[in-house]
Parts: sequence; structure tokens; C-alpha cells
Amino acid sequence: MKRLLSALAVTSCLLAGLQAITLAQNGLTLFSGVKSENQLPFRLDFGGQTSNTDRYILRVPAKQMKLAVAQFTITYPDYYKGTFDPKSVEVIVKGKKVPLSEVKWDKEGGVIQIFPEEPVPAGRKVELVLSNVQNPAFGGVYYFKCQVLSPGDVPLLRYLGTWIISIN
Repeated sequence: MKRLLSALAVTSCLLAGLQAITLAQNGLTLFSGVKSENQLPFRLDFGGQTSNTDRYILRVPAKQMKLAVAQFTITYPDYYKGTFDPKSVEVIVKGKKVPLSEVKWDKEGGVIQIFPEEPVPAGRKVELVLSNVQNPAFGGVYYFKCQVLSPGDVPLLRYLGTWIISIN
């Protein structure tokens, strides 16, 4: 009987831990310092494990896309020591890949710039897919900020929100 109760207790803890990880990847983060309306949803396809290859699907909800976008800029902290493959970046709108004219990764500056060939229309849900990402060797919580540039606008980046990514 003791073994059965022990097994049930361990199973309960494991299930609770999996649920917490799932909630975190769906964007539910408490006490982050980022207002809830500025937290953007994301998914890490391969679990966000340290030193592993992963795919980051960084989402921008339609309600955040108030203007058309000619450039997406992702900034991340200098203590994030992962790597990105600019050739493996995609922008998906309405389930379709958007042709890109260029993707620039400034490793020293902690910036990824994504330039679609045509501006992404306002009011559309967008997914920025970063494939072939090498996660950092050490876990942590990383704030990836999304800024955009609208076509014909004053050339100032506009803040859309933050993805709070946990690597463990």
C-alpha cells in the first residue's frame, strides 16, 4: 500500500510540473515586470532544453498589429548565449509563409531584423518562426522584445510586446 501511495504522489508531482511548463509556454507568467497586455504568446517546439536545438514560434496577436509592418525587430538580452540561423527564419500570416527580402542577425548587439518583401497588413495574426536555434548552455528567463517599423512611417521602431522565454 505504501508503494502505491508513493507512486501516486510522484506521478501527481510530475503531472503538476508538466502542467506548469505548458502554462508557461502559453504565455501565462506571473510577476514578470511586463504588463500582461504586453506579454506575447510563443511556443518552443522542442521544450526549451539547454544546449539543444529548438524552434521558437513567436506569435504576435492580430490586436497588436495595429499598423502594417515593413520590418520586425527582435531584441534579446546580452546574457542570452544561444545562436540563431538567419537562413531558417520564416514569417507566417494566415498559415502562409511571407516571402522575406532579408534577415539580419547582429550577434554582438542582440538583434534580429526581419524584412518581408511586402509589408504585412495590419490586423493579422503573425508568427515569427526561428528554426535551428541553439539554446544557451545555461538555463534562465530571457525577455525577447518585439518592435516593428511601419511602411512610410517615421523611421522609429514601435514596441509591440515581449516574449518571456524560459530555457531550463
